[in-house]
Parts: sequence; C-alpha cells; structure tokens
Amino acid sequence: MEKDTNILIVGLGLIGGSYARGLTKEGYHVNAIDCDQETVDYAIENKMIQKGTVQVDRKLIGEADLVIFALYPHIFREWIGKNQWYFKSGALITDVTGVKGRLVYDIQDKLRDDCEYIAAHPMAGCEKLGIWHSDETIFYGANYIVVPTDKNTEEAVAACRQIGQILHFARISELDPYEHDEMIGFVSQLTHCIAMSLMTCDHTENLEDYTADSFRDLTRIARIDETMWSELFLLNKDALLHQMKLFTMELSKLERMLMEGNKEGIKDMMRRSTARRKLFDKERPTDTGRQDIQTSDDEGPQSGVLQSEPDKDQKKGGSNI
Repeated sequence: MEKDTNILIVGLGLIGGSYARGLTKEGYHVNAIDCDQETVDYAIENKMIQKGTVQVDRKLIGEADLVIFALYPHIFREWIGKNQWYFKSGALITDVTGVKGRLVYDIQDKLRDDCEYIAAHPMAGCEKLGIWHSDETIFYGANYIVVPTDKNTEEAVAACRQIGQILHFARISELDPYEHDEMIGFVSQLTHCIAMSLMTCDHTENLEDYTADSFRDLTRIARIDETMWSELFLLNKDALLHQMKLFTMELSKLERMLMEGNKEGIKDMMRRSTARRKLFDKERPTDTGRQDIQTSDDEGPQSGVLQSEPDKDQKKGGSNI
C-alpha cells in the first residue's frame, strides 16, 4: 500500500483508535469520523489523525482511497446504506466487525459496483473501551483474519492482508464469512459466555479477598460492553448455541466422572487438556513485518471488538456513528 494512500477511519473507539495510531506511525495519511467531539479532539491533539469530524463529511469521504469501519454491525450496515454515494470510485472498504456471516453478503450486495468491500477481523483488544486506551502494540503478535467472498478480487484480498502486515499482526489467515463465525463462536464468544457465567454464578461478597490468578485470568473479559456483545451474540446465535452445547456436554462428562469417583477418567481429561494447551502454546512470531504465517484455527489475545469499562469510557466509546 503506497504511503500516499488516503485512509479514512469511521469510528475511533479502542480498535479504530489503535488502527489510527498504527497507520499514522507507519507514515500513512489518516483522517477520521466519529460521533464524539472529545474523541476527535483527542485524536488530533495526539497526532493520531490529520483531520477529524463528527459530521458525515462528503469531502473527507470522497477523498479516501481506503475506508476502515470500526462500528457496531447494525450501524455499519446503516452507514453504508445512507452514505456510500460519497465514496470515490474505486474506493476499498474494510472493517473490524466481530461477526461476518450475512452482514458481509448484505453489504456487498448493496454496495456500488465501482467500490469493493473486503471484510477483516483483527483478533486483538483489551477489556477497556475508548480511544483513551487505544494502543497500536495490541496488534503485535496477534492474529488477523481476512474474510473474502467470491465477489472479492485478488487485489482487494492482497490489500487487506497488507493492512495486517503494516499493523504488525503475527498471523494472517483467511476464512469465508460462515467459517469465520463458526470459529469466533468458539474462540471468542463462548469464552466470553464462560467468563460472564463465572462472575454471575456465585454471589460471595469480597470475592477479591479469596481469589488467585486463575480466577482473575479466566474472568478478565467478563467486564463487557453489553450493548455490543449482546448484538454480536444474537447475530451469531446458531454458531454460539452449537458451541455452548458442545461445551456443556464436555462439562457434563467431567461432572459425571466426579459423581462416579472416576479418578482415571478425570486424569485422562486433564492429560488431554494439558497436551492440547502445550500445542496451543507453541512458539509463534511476534511481527508480521518479518514473517507472514498463515493459519486458520488460532486466536489472538481477544476479540477485535470494543469492550467497556465504567464511568467516562462507558459514555465516550466513540464507536456509535
């Protein structure tokens, strides 16, 4: 991607802001649109972007060669429907949305013929919300999934992969939209469901006085943006329900072995778990600027969608354009 590529980011939350930091650091011309003026001011003051606005600026949109959307799925769909006529001819559109499936096909069907949408999902993030927590280094060593369809050109797929390389993702893989959602139902959404359930199944007061790192590690992602994640769960409910059923079956096996006093069965399950975790922990590259290793079944530190923290950032996520 040439350095004179004009990039527009729509939505400056945690991920959109981290994209802005990373692309600007690599020498690209980055502008942005966000619904929150304080977010835009912060991005300009911290030299994350060159121009920013809270309006749907036709000129800013029309100048962009590449438009990156970091919005909730339903807002992304609505935004394209209302404002796609402002894109320049030949503009490339991509996103960071955590669920693809029908969304990708819907947007490709409604998009102008002289523009192209190639979906992507950065598997990176943290449990906090908003541009104030944005950090381009969350992408270093993480996974990046390109989600093409048969409507995408080889050039668009290559350009999307290059975005992952520029931002220093370690692994860049390709899945079709429904393969992506099946995988995300397991590695991201199910894990959030488990973390939520752990935090809500016991009402012991002063829990922090009794827990060790295991509980803290397992529940880090339980501090969650209920608006966004409820939408993602429902958009991907079939895949998520399937994964929940498989998990419940496995937990039921363990429950049955405990009830029966089946020590050897429990030990065998532990051995299989340990072996699989060792395989998962295999050494991996940390910078796709040096290596580009393809895989299709690994996960990043966390889903590449915004999560929340209370007070200031709950109000000022800057992703609801």
